Amino acid sequence: MTSRTATLMAILLLLAAVPPVAAYFAEPFYLDLLRRVMIFAIAAISLNLILGYGGMVSFGHAAYLGIGAYAVGVLSHHGIDNGWLQWGVAIGASALVAAAIGSISVRTSGIYFIMITLAFTQMLYYLGVSIAEYGGDDGMRLKVRSQFSGLIDLNDPTAFYYLVFAILVLSLFLTRRIVDSRFGLVLRATRSNEARTRAIGLSPYPFRLTAFILSGALCGLAGALLANQTAFLTPEFMNWTRSGELMFMVILGGIATTAGPLLGAAGLLLLEDTLQGWSVLPKWVQEHWQLYLGVILVLVVLYARRGLAGLLPGDKHE
Repeated sequence: MTSRTATLMAILLLLAAVPPVAAYFAEPFYLDLLRRVMIFAIAAISLNLILGYGGMVSFGHAAYLGIGAYAVGVLSHHGIDNGWLQWGVAIGASALVAAAIGSISVRTSGIYFIMITLAFTQMLYYLGVSIAEYGGDDGMRLKVRSQFSGLIDLNDPTAFYYLVFAILVLSLFLTRRIVDSRFGLVLRATRSNEARTRAIGLSPYPFRLTAFILSGALCGLAGALLANQTAFLTPEFMNWTRSGELMFMVILGGIATTAGPLLGAAGLLLLEDTLQGWSVLPKWVQEHWQLYLGVILVLVVLYARRGLAGLLPGDKHE
């Protein structure tokens, strides 16, 4: 076991210890905050698969987050509260949309890829805004959280927390296995040198498209979790600014690293919460927290070139 892997395991053990510690100090707020961090970390892991290892700069990844959330919300709106069905639809619908978008965008690269993914996401965003039955621009409340026939109660904060934690660990494990597989080696090869990959008889297109679909499906699952977390869904889940936040989480944490998406999501969301709500900070800092957040993030990017994961002990490259 490398020291970097040991550090990641230590971070996961700390996350696993949050519920009993929060209960001991009667601070349920931290349970909710860190659950939100883990949900966005899952979404960032999905983006890291195509951005970090596939070299695909997608500015439309929030589309799958929104599709997953709306799959839960729309089915609940029509009286279907079965969690297995809701989450299955969230994953399946996100994968199908990713296949449709990816079949076009993966054929391109560079600025063209960015603009196509951005355009499709904004189309879905405006579709969500235009459907008045599901709240339109105002969004809608989730009447009942996903039901799993007594197996797990998402209304229990601790049970919901450990479910998200288990999905996070599984996402980290599966992504690492994918990256280390032959499929992952080809995917990374297409990022490094597409011409050479073609020269040895491998077409990058099916590998990139498959990664794009897997990434969309995982982000759809994160969207289903987010809908249950907030008990509210809005087209803003699919806005391009949300895609930018996910991308910044990956960059902040460390592109093409296992721990990077988790560290990036934690760094960004916890920093936002601290600057807004920490009472020891001056009022003028809390009122203009976005300004100081931007300065801090710029400094991190400038002086931690490999992101927060690069600060962990161990090998410089995974």
